[in-house]
Order: sequence, then structure tokens, then C-alpha cells
Amino acid sequence: MNDLISNCKVEGRAYYDKIPIHDQSTDVVELRKKIGMVFQKPNPFPMSIFDNVAYGLRIQNIKDKHQLREIVQQSLEKADLWKEVKDRLHLPAFKLSGGQQQRLCIARALAVKPDILLFDEPCSALDPIATVKIEALLQKLKDEMTVVIVTHNMQQAKRISDYTCYLLDGKIIEFSPTPEIFNHPKHKLTREYLNGEFG
Repeated sequence: MNDLISNCKVEGRAYYDKIPIHDQSTDVVELRKKIGMVFQKPNPFPMSIFDNVAYGLRIQNIKDKHQLREIVQQSLEKADLWKEVKDRLHLPAFKLSGGQQQRLCIARALAVKPDILLFDEPCSALDPIATVKIEALLQKLKDEMTVVIVTHNMQQAKRISDYTCYLLDGKIIEFSPTPEIFNHPKHKLTREYLNGEFG
């Protein structure tokens, strides 16, 4: 995502399936087919609900209309949005509420069947009812794929994650199963953050 940012600096190594993702030889197009991203603010494309979900499929040269319809429906069902939009798939995505737009973006990411889904504060711009729907969806998705979520909401991390990693100033302070990090943090900085002493 930082390909065109000239002053972006990357240190260390990150791997996906033993592939160093920042290596010059890595095929980023293939990599992006396997790793999906959902951002903090819903970002539907300026097109219909249907075309939003079908977008990545069409880029992958899937042109069969029946197959497109089937995958779009499956993706919207997985994102718990199908029942709400099935009769208005031709409408612009911007007609949806904020929570619906976020679930649409999740459906769009799911359509290409990634191995990993990354979420950056996916509920921060949503009301509590929409947040509950997204959290329930994340709980279901983690049975099918790896889900990584960045959140500043400690209660949310406690509710929905299996493992928690506490980062501070770009460094990993502590990584443990979620119950362990919340009930028995090992690092002083983790304890101070969880106790509300800073942050």
C-alpha cells in the first residue's frame, strides 16, 4: 500500500506463507489477491452495490454473469447484508447507512476469497448497533480465515480476539492469548495501559 509513497521507510521483515512481502521480487498483485483490507472509514466505490462486490472478481477476469451473481450473493450473505440489499443491488452504494457500507466493504473483500483479512479500526466510525453486527461478523469469519484487527477499543479486543498484541511506538510490547494479556499482563507497560495510567 505504500508503493507510491517516496518517504515510506520499512524495517524488519514480514512474511505471508514464507514469502517476504516487502521483497522486490514479490508479486504484489498476487499477494493482494490473498490479503484483503477493510479500512476505518467505509470506502465503497462510486458504483452500485452489486458492482462494488463484483469489482475484484471482474479484475480477475471473471465475466460469467451467473458466476458473478452467485459470488456476489454469497459474499453479501457472509457479510450479513444480503437480506437488507437483495432487492436494491442496482442502487448506488452511497445510499447505504455507514454500518451497511462497512459490511459492503467486507463483502467486497470476501468476494475474492482471501486467506487473510486485515481490519483497521473497522467500528470506530459506527454506532453501537452497527458495531455489534460487525463484531458478530468478525467472530464468524475467523473460523474461515485469518482475521487481524487493529483497535484502540480494549473491550472490543477482549470480546472478539483469540490473541492480543500490544504495540507502542511501532514496537511489540507483549503478545499473548487474549485472556492472559488482559488478566495477567507480563510487561509493566501493558499493565499501565490496561489500568488506564496512560493512552
